[in-house]
Amino acid sequence: SDPDANSNVAKVTRMLWEGLGLGWAETAYSGVTFPLVEPGLEHATRLGYKRIVVFPYFLFTGILVQRIYHYTDIVAAKHPEIEFIKASYLNDHPLVLDTFAERVEEIRNGENNMNCQLCKYREQFLGFENEVGLRQESHHHHVEGVGTGTDESSDAVEDAHSHVHEHSHDHNHNHGHHPYPHADHPLGPVTLEEKSGKSGAE
Repeated sequence: SDPDANSNVAKVTRMLWEGLGLGWAETAYSGVTFPLVEPGLEHATRLGYKRIVVFPYFLFTGILVQRIYHYTDIVAAKHPEIEFIKASYLNDHPLVLDTFAERVEEIRNGENNMNCQLCKYREQFLGFENEVGLRQESHHHHVEGVGTGTDESSDAVEDAHSHVHEHSHDHNHNHGHHPYPHADHPLGPVTLEEKSGKSGAE
């Protein structure tokens, strides 16, 4: 099993998690790497959710997809209090076919450059549709405090607004901060909470 391919699947999981605002998302594998489907689902059952959606990230059916559904049935039988939904694999979904057609056309035209298809500033990415064409800036989650005198690292010297998303294509550089669409998610992202009763001087 190829670690790069495995990490790409984990990346897709994360994008679906953020885009759909799911309570939790995990990646499991039906082949020769870990975690396998059954232990992955067993782990998910301990998280306290009432519904688990199992989505095979495959273009075609076959023994691996059948294995995923099989282990889903096994785990579901052990946990009747949880609803298990077996989603379809990708198959010939129109958007999948469109993507294949776009890639072929890019190759024919010699335009198969860096893949920006998953860039939320270029495409209407699930959950971030309002940010198409915007300039990438600090949203005060991953670079909070950088260059403002509030960061704790002596190496942090870049100003937060110097973090620019570079592409060979053009963006409409509207200035403005857009809130993270799932900022109110129960598990995130709350940063730099002030301690109750903390004074300005220490």
